[in-house]
Formats: sequence, structure tokens, C-alpha cells
Amino acid sequence: METTQTTGARRLTKQWWVFPLAAATVIFLVTALPRYVGLDPAQSLVPTDRGAVFYPALVTHIFFGSVMLCCGVLQLWPWLRNNHPKVHRWTGRTYVTTAIPTGVAALVTSQFPAAGPSQQVGNTFLAVLFLLFTVQGFRAVRQRRFKDHREWMYRSYAMAFSIVANRFWGMVMVMLFVPEVMSGADFGTEDPTLASAAAASAWVSWVVNLLIAEWIIHRKPRRRRQESASRKVERQTPVSASSGMSTLPPS
Repeated sequence: METTQTTGARRLTKQWWVFPLAAATVIFLVTALPRYVGLDPAQSLVPTDRGAVFYPALVTHIFFGSVMLCCGVLQLWPWLRNNHPKVHRWTGRTYVTTAIPTGVAALVTSQFPAAGPSQQVGNTFLAVLFLLFTVQGFRAVRQRRFKDHREWMYRSYAMAFSIVANRFWGMVMVMLFVPEVMSGADFGTEDPTLASAAAASAWVSWVVNLLIAEWIIHRKPRRRRQESASRKVERQTPVSASSGMSTLPPS
């Protein structure tokens, strides 16, 4: 018989995806967050000359969003949810508490795009959907609709993680739109082709994440597929009323 320790190790092995997710989050925060700790606009990774409210909204988004991203990884970890439900509940409350100012601040910064209207619309949709999914997930858990809660929070975190995914998709879009960059060509930040790459990345980074979340939500695990197939065979197999034996001829 398997020991409890062996069973636990096997379950952790099946949850391997949480570790690269956590690693990507930590790497993103370590490389991006220090530039904003000193509240110096000159250290910002993005231009801050976009109005008086832009930089305060940006640092609000970053500080609250950093806590939210860390809590989100813990929320998605099945082992933690099953073995430490109190930790799961408190990190969930922290996630929602920090997600609201993060989303509102993102809604503000979205109105000052560096890459034109397409980026503005993409980031605005991202902020609105993120807030909607988070509120729906919170409402569901308050009403003890735990399945709905889990599905809404998958969607919420998919939108939240888009800021991390955007770093990857930004490089991909630059290579697709401006391949000359790879050979050392010099392009200014105002170049329209670079702006097109940034706008495309703003859309792809959350649309792809949301598609992945929907696939996770609606996919059927192997056990459920097998059980569904078994029930289908049972329904299609004629049974004798007197003996309870199948009346199908042998193959």
C-alpha cells in the first residue's frame, strides 16, 4: 500500500505547473518592482509624462498588483487549498482586497496609452474584465457556489497574469513586426511599427491567457471522460429484464 507521504509527493508532482508559474511571477517582480520602490518617476520602465494622475495610478497598480500576483499563485495551488484551507481563505481575501485598487488603477493608466487607441482599448477591456471576474468570483464564494467561484477566479487570475505574459508577448511581437531590431537596427520609441507591436502585445497577452483559462475550466479530466464513456456504453447495451445479462451477441 502507498504511504501518505508517497501519495502527497505524487499529487505535488501532478501539480508541477504551479512552480514555473511562481518562478515567472518572482522573476517579474524582482526585475520590475525595485524601480518603483523609491517613487522616482525617472526610474519608471514606461514614460511618465502623461498627466498628473498617471504616475500615482501606475505605482498604485504596481504595489497592490505585486501582492495580488503572489496571492494568486497560492490561490491556484490545489495542495494548499486542500491541506491548508485557512491559508487559502486568507490569501483569497487578500487577493480580492488588492485586486480592486489594482484594477481601478489599471483602468486609469489605460487612458494614457503610449501606443495609440488600439492599446488603450485593449488595456481598458483588460481592466474592466479583470474587475468583473474578480467581483463575480467573490460573490460566488460568499454564496457558497464554490464551483462557480473557482471558475471566475481562474478567469480573474488569467487577466492578472497578463502583465507577466506581456513581457514575453512584447518580445514576440517586436520580432514579428520589427525583425530589424534583432540585427541591431536603431528604432526610436515613437516609431509607429514599434507602437503596433506594443498594441498587439496588449491584446494578445490577456486574450491568450483567457483562452487558456476557458480551456482549463471546460476540459474534462481523464477520469471524468472514462466515467462518461462507461455510462454511454451502459446506456447503449441492451439488458435482459429477466436475467440482467447483456443480450448483445458476442464479438
